[in-house]
Amino acid sequence: MKKIVVVGSLNMDSVIEVADMPKKGETISGYKVSMIPGGKGANQAYAAGKLGGNVRMIGAVGNDSFGKSLKSNLESVGIDVSGIAVLEGETTGQAYITVDDSGENSIIIIAGTNGLVDVELVWEHRKLIEDSDIVILQFEIPLEVVEYVKDMAVKMGKTVIVDPAPARNDLPDGFWKGIHYIKPNETELETLVGRKLTTMEDIESGAREMLARGVQAVIVTLGGDGCFYVTKERAEYFAANRVQVVDTTAAGDSFTAAFALALSDGKSCEEAIRFGQKVSSYVVTRKGAQTSIPTLEDLDK
Repeated sequence: MKKIVVVGSLNMDSVIEVADMPKKGETISGYKVSMIPGGKGANQAYAAGKLGGNVRMIGAVGNDSFGKSLKSNLESVGIDVSGIAVLEGETTGQAYITVDDSGENSIIIIAGTNGLVDVELVWEHRKLIEDSDIVILQFEIPLEVVEYVKDMAVKMGKTVIVDPAPARNDLPDGFWKGIHYIKPNETELETLVGRKLTTMEDIESGAREMLARGVQAVIVTLGGDGCFYVTKERAEYFAANRVQVVDTTAAGDSFTAAFALALSDGKSCEEAIRFGQKVSSYVVTRKGAQTSIPTLEDLDK
């Protein structure tokens, strides 16, 4: 099995359960609040590790209770955390997540130490990238660092997977060159291309715009409607597994992790997509981010 390195964010999630999302200016009562390890980078690393992958992570936390808990949680599934810096006097990243009765969520992120990840930290731990085969990135650390890691990984001949969230539409075309796979959801793809995408034809057109910018393949996740895989040569739709949704938190992160893990195990891109769907469909039937992620044994059951 090939090695995976995740360069990205670690957050402690405060998950608030409510009947319905509050409207602007509205005060509502929630059911309860839970503290759950999260962050897109940590979610992806944790998922790949819990599913049996050979995983390491580069990022940063504060020397506080949240940081210690996040590192310990990653270690519990066998992840190499030597690349996670502990920054004295700084606060670990946090996220405030509201989840309603339908399982949909809204998220506010406080960057904390994630915003302090820099090229010097990456350079210090470049051996973790050199020794890996697949590099996973997201947009919850500074974008200049994401691009720096991407360029480094491409020069080293690594497979680069980018989850472009939180999405933005002000990135130069050069940013995308050399990336093997991006995995936006439909809303993120709209942001990337700067226009509304209402039909499958629109989504394919948006994906092909990203191909023209230098990406080799685009996987657009569509929630309960499945996902759409687009390359220069083909466009293929993958139907979703039908499950009872409890909480969509970390569904996209678990898809990305499972997709990368399947590739690391020598699976085809199509097989990797179906495995990603299988894992993410399990995740949405459980509450929380990393607390919802299965083992291979859980999936078999």
